[in-house]
Amino acid sequence: MPAKTLIAQHPAERDDIGDLVTRRPLPGPSLPQVDPFLFLNHHGPQIYPPNNRGLPFGPHPHRGFETVTFILDGELAHRDSAGHESIIRAGGVQWMTAGSGLVHAEVSPEAFLREGGPMEILQLWVNLPSRLKMTRPRYVGVQAEAIPTLDCDGAVVRLISGTWGGTTGPIENLTGVFMSVIDLDAGGRVGFGSLSGRNVFLYVVRGEVAVNGWAIAAWNLAELDLDGDTVEIAAKEPARVVFGHAAPIGEPVVAHGPFVMNTREEILHAIRDYQAGLFDNVSA
Repeated sequence: MPAKTLIAQHPAERDDIGDLVTRRPLPGPSLPQVDPFLFLNHHGPQIYPPNNRGLPFGPHPHRGFETVTFILDGELAHRDSAGHESIIRAGGVQWMTAGSGLVHAEVSPEAFLREGGPMEILQLWVNLPSRLKMTRPRYVGVQAEAIPTLDCDGAVVRLISGTWGGTTGPIENLTGVFMSVIDLDAGGRVGFGSLSGRNVFLYVVRGEVAVNGWAIAAWNLAELDLDGDTVEIAAKEPARVVFGHAAPIGEPVVAHGPFVMNTREEILHAIRDYQAGLFDNVSA
């Protein structure tokens, strides 16, 4: 089967939010999306001192897409207007379907504010097709111990959603997105197939890897072709990557702040609904 070809690699641009170290590879100057993957923020890694202010993401609205939040280090408290509430620890994942609209807050728990500590978090936005944009909101929070870990030739695949090696991840999403976090030792490698017609999302969190032979350094997103069928990830040094894939939606994308719809009229409708209080609210 033909291997996917590297089209380009896109470096994450530094865009700090106050004292929160933030890098963003997507969207970028030459890559608006990897359909259906829309947006990635990489926060940290950094150390928060005791008596800190924590994460700055108080109550804010969303409509029309899903958020996938990887807590690589530290802890994250989530609360939303649909009644979901959790604290997810290091290694865990949150998968939230904003759908028709909700308000949520993503902040540091009280113990972290008081004691400080290491923090590294990724948040990925995944688009929804028009038929699902107004679906009912939902939220799944999974701790690290509930995520299967699969060993393969010096690599550990932490399987979040989809099926690989006869194992299925704990999060069942609406559009068949495969998602994983992969840790590789020096000399480790792992391969994936049956990817023709699916867009790959591959971001190097740390270290350097070779993707089908092309070197990709930390804080870079690999853009691969749609037609190829296989991806092999190999590491000469310890590395971590986020690896996912999905069928492209192929619909117009109109984004405005926290709303992602298909038309400008739908964006204006979302703004009116939010201003009218139809998303409810949550307290800080």
